[in-house]
Amino acid sequence: MESLFTYGTLQLEEVQLATFGRTLKGERDALVGYQVAMITIEDEDFVAKSGTANHRNLQFTGNASDAVEGMVFAVTISELEQADAYEPEGYERVLVQCLSGVSAWVYLNVRS
Repeated sequence: MESLFTYGTLQLEEVQLATFGRTLKGERDALVGYQVAMITIEDEDFVAKSGTANHRNLQFTGNASDAVEGMVFAVTISELEQADAYEPEGYERVLVQCLSGVSAWVYLNVRS
């Protein structure tokens, strides 16, 4: 199993069901040294799937006082690939270390 840190739409049950065919099980966690910034997604298919063009994105600050709360879900490699397909153009999957010490994948918009 892999760990996936989510801070946005992948926390929503309806998105999980549509993306993975199941509701994910996870634990609350945080990512230190990042802050949330709102961005506008122009990918019409993604906007239709997620229900909005305005999305949260993480920006690395390196500041220990910045932290973003989210969920760490246990997913399979196949489910990570499904999440790759779900995310809009411009997002990349990056391995990070969460506050709990867990190494997890997270999606970041590299164009923001």
